[in-house]
Amino acid sequence: MPLRPLVAAMVMAGALGVSVSSASAAAPTGDFTNFKYCPYTNVAVDSCLYSKVTSGSFKLGNASVPITAATPIVFQGGFTVDPNTFLTTFYPAVGADTLVKQAIKVPGGLIGLVDTGGFSGLLISLFNAAVASVNDVYATAELAGTPKFDYINFVVGSGTTLELPLRIHLTNPFLGSNCYIGSSSTPVRLKLTTGTTAPPLPNTPITGDVGTITQNSGATVTTSNGAKLVDNAFSVPAASNCGYLLPDMLVITFAVNLKEGLPAVAGKNTAIMQGLVSNAVRGDVQASVH
Repeated sequence: MPLRPLVAAMVMAGALGVSVSSASAAAPTGDFTNFKYCPYTNVAVDSCLYSKVTSGSFKLGNASVPITAATPIVFQGGFTVDPNTFLTTFYPAVGADTLVKQAIKVPGGLIGLVDTGGFSGLLISLFNAAVASVNDVYATAELAGTPKFDYINFVVGSGTTLELPLRIHLTNPFLGSNCYIGSSSTPVRLKLTTGTTAPPLPNTPITGDVGTITQNSGATVTTSNGAKLVDNAFSVPAASNCGYLLPDMLVITFAVNLKEGLPAVAGKNTAIMQGLVSNAVRGDVQASVH
């Protein structure tokens, strides 16, 4: 091919590449950046939702895992409130997880997670030495069903704001790749509220908070800062499939459940999730896309 046509072809290919790249990178801009995974092209959606939890904790049985700004939990999607019934329909995120998977370090690691009460003397020393270099255990909450969101309940501070069916993935080389607390058939089912809970004993009622509601300069994005969602009336199933081979799996799974007090009936578990909750009109979000 002569040089000039070849250069022209390369320039054209480059231009097409830039065009395709730019199109694929199109996303909400400005104050609407957080809503990039909202289903904003779905005309059934009225509003986009973005929630980021930066403090709080999960207490499941005997174990407590903190949530910090370094390990935030993001929940996102879209919703519509029926003007006649005031019922909210939630729509999952598009192009990303509705509940973003965030690995949170479990205090104490594997040594703190597994009950070595059946070991003695030398066995305990050998166990501690074996896991010392790989002691860290991480817990990741994953959706195990369809979540529900109720915007009206969130605002008025009554009833369930966010229902999350979860399974908790515990990861560590000794635990294998399939160690979970809960499953799709028996999830940890949180019913979080900004109101007051009514748990069975020994737990006592705790209260959430709508937070401080603000708007951006154009009044197009509404944010509740310091929103606090709580639940301490849920049960937690046992862990399962912790380990690799069957005998090992049975022993390690038993040790995990024994130490963590699982399964744990309602009244012994608590979820506190605090951060920000933002929403914006879907049409405004879509109009900002570049």
